[in-house]
Amino acid sequence: MSHLFCFGLGYTAQALARPLLQAGWRVGGTARSVEAVAKLRAAGFDAFVFDGETHVDAVQAALAGATHVLTSAPPDARGDPVLRVYGSDVLAVPQLRWAGYLSTVGVYGNTHGGWVDEASDVSGDFDRTRWRIAAERSWLDTLRSAKRQAQVFRLAGIYGPGRSAFDSLRSGRAQRIVKPGQVFNRIHVDDIARIVAAAMSGRGAHDIYNVADDEPAPPQDVITYAADLIGMTPPAEIAFEDAPLSPMARSFYESNRRVSNARLKGDLGVELRYPNYRDGLRGILAAGT
Repeated sequence: MSHLFCFGLGYTAQALARPLLQAGWRVGGTARSVEAVAKLRAAGFDAFVFDGETHVDAVQAALAGATHVLTSAPPDARGDPVLRVYGSDVLAVPQLRWAGYLSTVGVYGNTHGGWVDEASDVSGDFDRTRWRIAAERSWLDTLRSAKRQAQVFRLAGIYGPGRSAFDSLRSGRAQRIVKPGQVFNRIHVDDIARIVAAAMSGRGAHDIYNVADDEPAPPQDVITYAADLIGMTPPAEIAFEDAPLSPMARSFYESNRRVSNARLKGDLGVELRYPNYRDGLRGILAAGT
């Protein structure tokens, strides 16, 4: 039986895991809290708490049967927590065919609106991006050393049902922040699942893939379009300099780039179901979410 184990069985990993579970796969993974684990188990997943520090025998036992491993656990200053705690266990899995690491396009740093692809330089503009770059390399190098396949997926801004501009508008949290020339790529969570599933099936000859839509766009345009779709008045525009943003949110605006997805289309052979935010938002609305 095919068996996927996810370190970090959260929003994105579940979009991949649910259809696999329905197709007869065994699927397990970790979450940070007892409450989250209980919800995962109720949904049919084998689930365990992972705090990023503690080795748990039950996780080791579940991992031992995996054919595929996916991790989205964020790194810290000491490195990747999964490799730190369970690295030897991953390498000891006898029938492991594939390991995937969910990273971020943030590793490219600020290109002042220029295009990047997988051959572009990575840049540690912030501690968290330096940690990501190091974690990517650790996963690839560690698995290669054991002659196992590993692939890295650099994700753009994730959205989907329950996590879209509709939700921020309805909750009153939406802001139309304007920074001239600023654009972001996005990616619908269902497209992430399809892309990772294609790689898990053995397609693709590369180690690293950008997972982004076709159309980098200004963030205020997304809010305006979403508001129009649901008949709401969009919030007033606010200059970036005046926006009440957390330091983390503000730091995202310090990097401006356009991300090429040519490799995932040409090498993995995946055509995006939602190639731009307009298609994605219409899809969410049509599904009633």
